[in-house]
Formats: sequence, C-alpha cells, structure tokens
Amino acid sequence: MPEPQSRVWYAAYGSNTHVERLRYYLDGGCPPGAAREFPGCRDRRPPARSVPVVLPGRLYFATDSPVWGGGRAFYDPTADGTAWGVAHLLTVGQFSDIAAQEMYREPGADLDLAEVRATGRRTLGAGRYETLVCPGVLDGVPVMTFTAPWPMPGDDGLRAPSAAYLRHLAAGLGRAGAWPHTEVAAYLAACPGAAGHWTARAVAGLSAPTAPTGPPARPSRCRPDPRRS
Repeated sequence: MPEPQSRVWYAAYGSNTHVERLRYYLDGGCPPGAAREFPGCRDRRPPARSVPVVLPGRLYFATDSPVWGGGRAFYDPTADGTAWGVAHLLTVGQFSDIAAQEMYREPGADLDLAEVRATGRRTLGAGRYETLVCPGVLDGVPVMTFTAPWPMPGDDGLRAPSAAYLRHLAAGLGRAGAWPHTEVAAYLAACPGAAGHWTARAVAGLSAPTAPTGPPARPSRCRPDPRRS
C-alpha cells in the first residue's frame, strides 16, 4: 500500500466519472467510439477508492469533441458555484500517467506536483487539458485535476454538448450514488454551454436512472488546502 503522501485524489468531472472508462487510461486500449488507443499507466491497479465529490467552481462545455460531438467538459475553479464529480484515489504515478494521456503525451514520468499544491494551479502547455489544478484536499490528501488554461468563456465561446456525452456524464455521476437521476439531469442542464440548449427533463430522458455501484453515499466536499495561504 503506498504511503498517504504518495497518493492524490484525481477529481474527474467529465467522461472519467465512469470507472469503466477510467480503466482504459489505467489498462490501455481503445474506448468505445474513440479514435485513439491509450497506452495505459505503469501501475494498472484500480483506484483504491472512488467517491462522489463537490468542487468549488463550475463545469462548462466548450470546443468540439471529436469523440462525442458537441462541447466537452471543462472546469473553472475560479467561477462562482460548485462542480460535481467523482474523485478516484490514485498514486501520484497513476495520476501523472492519466494526465499525460489526456495531454497527448507519452506516460512514464511522475509529475512534480509541488507548485500546483502550493499555488493551486500549474500550466504545462497551451492544450485543452494541460493545466493542472488543485482545488483543495479531501481527507488530508490533495485533490488534483486538469482543465483548460483559459477561464470559463462568455456565451460566444461555449458549445452545447451532445446527447451521447450528456448520457455518459449522467451515468457516471449516477453510479456515484450521491445524487438522484433527476438532480443529475438538472445539474448538467444548468451548466454553461448546456443551459439554453438542454432542459433538465430532456437530459433526464436520455437514459434510465443508473444504479449506484455501492450503498447510498453523501458527496464529499473538497476543502481548502491548509498549505496554501
């Protein structure tokens, strides 16, 4: 078992809320509908835990996804509001390799997370998911994710997500066991990019409620990192 300081929570707010899809980043392979094959992680063990989490900030949809069509999910930790996700407890090496694959880089080297832990943010490149974010801690372990280097854009920069993508996100959040199907649908429909294009009723109608993978759970709230002033 790795020591606590060698672990991080990877806060997934998009397609990796699904443990099944996360497995392709861990094990390698080509997810259904994807055009690329992932090399996988050096350490292919499943997450030690996966829990529903509430992050400070907002989820929004922008750019064009070549896999799903329509806008893809991004996270702005500075925006007012809250973002829902699933936090996976991983080793630093696993998180580094998943981040590398999201950044279209070759996995194999551990990221230096000191700067992002100290400041809350570290930009590694101009790409869509090349900015690391540490919105806080959960159970004393740092929470890490990645997003775009830009802040949440205005209406002109947003892009409505596809039905297939919303169905996938709703299923991932539903399996976390913290939010009823109707609440997940209302949350996704209200996110910038989806709002005005999707209603809660329409999102709820995309699929049947997803059975949780475990007993009912309360979402954990990401807390401010005490290391940060």
